Amino acid sequence: MNDVNKLILPTGVSHLIASRQTILPKRLVAPGPAEQELEQLFRAAACAPDHDLINPWRFLVIPAQKRADLGELFALALRERDPSATTEQLEQAREKAMRAPLLMLLIVDETKGDTQIDLNERVLSAGCSVQNILLLAHTMGYGTGLTSGKALKSESFRSGLGLHAGEHAICFLSMGTVSERKPFKTRPDIDSFVNIWGAEHG
Repeated sequence: MNDVNKLILPTGVSHLIASRQTILPKRLVAPGPAEQELEQLFRAAACAPDHDLINPWRFLVIPAQKRADLGELFALALRERDPSATTEQLEQAREKAMRAPLLMLLIVDETKGDTQIDLNERVLSAGCSVQNILLLAHTMGYGTGLTSGKALKSESFRSGLGLHAGEHAICFLSMGTVSERKPFKTRPDIDSFVNIWGAEHG
């Protein structure tokens, strides 16, 4: 057994992974992670697989003083999609920016580094970085949730956040203290997503 395996027994790792649960942003309240904890979370993200070490993803943290601006971008994106959106619907769009103590956007760049590295591989690397964050945050006692939506495709939304043409806004990651948990959802059976090539003909 090497030194890494000695740190955490396999049963402990399995329990950690199995006990992680998605928490909706509206159920995440203060306190969120402290500055030192946030640095640890980003160091965990940096351990994700990364072909050719191009780091094709980044996290855009939305500080408290910019939440209202983000809310206006949500409202503007909704108004562009639906000019008939009501005042109440626009306010609901703005309110999404106010949830959870920590809110950040995952962005993947399809042009950074060697352009021969496929976008799917870049997104997979980004997904691994997110999972590292989710699991470490779970060990710290925080709840997390991922959200996306049509606003992320809006040009006004992208422009407002300073994204260039080759960047893709993938999802928001919310984090904080859990105010309420719902029952765990049933995990899929292994047989539903694992096949052995050629076994169907055996």
